[in-house]
Amino acid sequence: MRYKRILIVQTAFIGDVILSTPLVRSIRKTFPDSFISFLLIPQTKEVLANNPHLNEVLVYDKRRNKGAGEFLRIVKRIAERKFDLAMIPHRSLRSALLAYLSRIPERIGFDKSAGSFLFTRRLVYHDNMHEVDRNLSLLSDFNHLPENRGPELFPSFEDFFYVRQLLSECGIKEDDKIVGIAPGSVWPTKRWISERFGEVSQLLMEKAGAKVIFLGSEEDRNLCERIAGSMEKKPKILAGETNILQSAAAVSFCKVILSNDSAPVHIASAMRRPVVAIFGSTIPEFGFAPYGRGHVIVQKKMDCRPCGIHGKRRCSEKHFRCMKDITTEEVFEAVRSFL
Repeated sequence: MRYKRILIVQTAFIGDVILSTPLVRSIRKTFPDSFISFLLIPQTKEVLANNPHLNEVLVYDKRRNKGAGEFLRIVKRIAERKFDLAMIPHRSLRSALLAYLSRIPERIGFDKSAGSFLFTRRLVYHDNMHEVDRNLSLLSDFNHLPENRGPELFPSFEDFFYVRQLLSECGIKEDDKIVGIAPGSVWPTKRWISERFGEVSQLLMEKAGAKVIFLGSEEDRNLCERIAGSMEKKPKILAGETNILQSAAAVSFCKVILSNDSAPVHIASAMRRPVVAIFGSTIPEFGFAPYGRGHVIVQKKMDCRPCGIHGKRRCSEKHFRCMKDITTEEVFEAVRSFL
């Protein structure tokens, strides 16, 4: 079956959009002549910049106002484009409703979506599958199995040039043993102990001869500065100085990335860099571990894990052992194994 115009809807977080890029690539390969659009939120728009498989990126600002005005505006905008197929990996009622009210005749999503009753085709959401492969399963009715299933990002020449300048200013060269460390997360229970990130960074610089850079968003900068403030040797802080694709360019220069269960894990996977990922309140089995082989997961088994798919604001058991029991030494050895 041929589709002239296809819409992909994923209005969740940065990591979710990154993990949707294999679906974008596979839809393009399955329908090479189709016009393909992707609907997302303003905070994630940079993720798809320069993506060669898309014709258009549409932005829906869910936070613009609390009424129905912005919702109805984007419904009208989608309806005007006369899409004939919607692929909806996002499992929210609002995403399903957008496609339904926009009168897209075929709407494919997961059976666990809150709006699954609005889909014309429902695929089984497999809990024990990586998010990349779950997203790709939306194409299963079209009998297409992609050879390259990994996520991808497309930093520009200017992005790489900018990052090279930032690194050279503090004496870091591309052939140095660069380690990227991302200590932040939106969810506090997904963050390893901040002081231990500093301890690992110090050990990497003193015992492994590494150059350490701190990665993250503008919101992570205060955390990075606080960690660096307690260190004798100072890392280069890129958090707040780089956008998503510039961060991806920085990641590409690293030998390994150390991160909580957060977006930098998926940026590293997209740039084909190995990851040491620390999991506390969440577990890799949810499907958001680093994609591919050669990565290391650091976690502790305990009865109270997981405590939620996104983690929580504070530990329900009031001991936070899932993170406190992970030692500086074991994380240091995991990172050093890649150097």
